[in-house]
Amino acid sequence: MRIALGIEYDGTAYNGWQRQQTGVGVQARVEESLGKVAAEPVEITCAGRTDTGVHARGQVVHFDTGSERTPRGWLLGANSSLPEDISVTWVMPVGDEFHARFSALSRTYRYLILNRLERSALYRYRAWWVHQPLDAARMQRAAQSLLGKHDFSAFRAAGCQASTAVREISAISVRRQDDWIELEVTANAFLQHMVRNITGTLTAVGAGEEPESWVAAVLESRDRKQGGIAAPPHGLTLMNVEYPAEFGLPANPNYAR
Repeated sequence: MRIALGIEYDGTAYNGWQRQQTGVGVQARVEESLGKVAAEPVEITCAGRTDTGVHARGQVVHFDTGSERTPRGWLLGANSSLPEDISVTWVMPVGDEFHARFSALSRTYRYLILNRLERSALYRYRAWWVHQPLDAARMQRAAQSLLGKHDFSAFRAAGCQASTAVREISAISVRRQDDWIELEVTANAFLQHMVRNITGTLTAVGAGEEPESWVAAVLESRDRKQGGIAAPPHGLTLMNVEYPAEFGLPANPNYAR
């Protein structure tokens, strides 16, 4: 039987999603918990690996098991032994044709910036504090040059192991509400550090350090050294993963456009 799960987590205490030889990944904690419920070892596959310190409100995973439990049993059983910073939000049996990674149509990430003079005690691990004034409208206009299918080599980490840097961004927006600036981007898939590098580059535009046209020039260069800094990981959250309607997965309760 194949089971799909929705998971949310605060990534502050973890060395990213993936199981680690040194340090602790979110994957290991979830597998340990599900293994207790299944009474057998469980290995899970996720929709998208997140880096150290990155959070998720809409991660999706699947695993195969010979153990029979109700969806309620899986959910309550897993959450009873998971740490407080990880939670299973839904459970659903799926067919063998479902794959958390390869069946996904798109992923949506959100980056949160606190743009004011004083830092926040409450959001110190959930948002990037930038005290210099940022023009979100300039950032929004510059971001539109990233829409579509491109080679995003200029926005990938030096150690990224993806076989190709070509990705397709279907939506990107930068919005301000009071002191908060929110960057949201949806793509078929992402390169390592891609959203963080986009955020750092757009922030240079918002601060008036670079013209709006610079973002398109960085993209065209395919050279990571031409872009802005990588924004810190703690402002980034995997918000949602979209799948074909035929799988009938429940709507992410933590995400609304």
